[in-house]
Amino acid sequence: MFSRRSAFIDGMEIGGKAPVRIQTMLSRPLSAEGLDPVVEEIASLAAIGCDIVRIAFASKDDAAPFSELVKRSAVPLVADIHFDWRMALAALEAGAAKIRINPGNIGAEWKVKEVVAAAMDKGAAIRIGLNSGSLPERYSSLGPSRAMVESALGYIDLFESWGFENTVVSLKSSDTDETMEAARLFAALSPYPQHIGVTEAGSPVISAVRSAWALGNLLSEGIGDTIRISMTGDRESEVIAAVELLRTLGLRKGGVRIISCPRCGRCSFDTISFEKKVRHRLLSLDKDISVAIMGCPVNGPGEARGADYAVTGLGREVCIYSHGNLLERVDADMAEDALLEVICSD
Repeated sequence: MFSRRSAFIDGMEIGGKAPVRIQTMLSRPLSAEGLDPVVEEIASLAAIGCDIVRIAFASKDDAAPFSELVKRSAVPLVADIHFDWRMALAALEAGAAKIRINPGNIGAEWKVKEVVAAAMDKGAAIRIGLNSGSLPERYSSLGPSRAMVESALGYIDLFESWGFENTVVSLKSSDTDETMEAARLFAALSPYPQHIGVTEAGSPVISAVRSAWALGNLLSEGIGDTIRISMTGDRESEVIAAVELLRTLGLRKGGVRIISCPRCGRCSFDTISFEKKVRHRLLSLDKDISVAIMGCPVNGPGEARGADYAVTGLGREVCIYSHGNLLERVDADMAEDALLEVICSD
């Protein structure tokens, strides 16, 4: 395998020896509700581990809000472009740190060349984004995986002939085997960094399983420089799943590890509601700790001793532990604030 190249977006390195970066893509249009909700969503995602956010750039009316959002965003922004090369130029002019294009649906070669020249002028990166469902007819006999790779290599050659090398490649399919085959083949043939993911992977549970299988295998082989776990669901779940995958593989250190029981007939404390309520606050903490949320006296005390911090419910009463020591008993309604106060005061 090649020594991997690096690409840079707004000073952030992708590839090379940089850590694997986590991406997501916002579901809301830029102009839907004004910028404040978008800024808040990006900040919230960044707080739990998101490194890069992609946004659809579909209209000339997106230029002004996108430009303002670049100034207010907590992370670098990628403009997602399809079909209209003028949107790519507008996004770059508006300050996009990176654009995602499929050169094949941008149109004539001179249009692609203008986009590449503009990216070079602005110091922006380009992600060549290819999906198995949108490939040139001339590669149709090769099969989806090989067709994606050959198409990407052709575009890279074209970009290099124009002097542009700040490139990331993504080769995605909704089929996990095709996704892995394409990523492996590309990694064997090119040093350019890869963004990996299973596209249209489904609802949160289905997506998490499919993505963990495909991305986990690839990352274990040293393939993949940025990832997205694509879900038909909320973006927070995408980021949480991606962070947990990297931590499970030993590719991301630190942060809060949540241990929580699934509830059973013995449970007298609603661990499901409590975990959902406290999750974002915990994951936003800049601490390398484990927190156990247990619902009954069977496993609760044992997990509490093993975790850095814990709550164990006994009916309306909740026990708060710190490093295995029982600190206090509080009413269930006070447990969230009591737990956070103990953690943040240490």
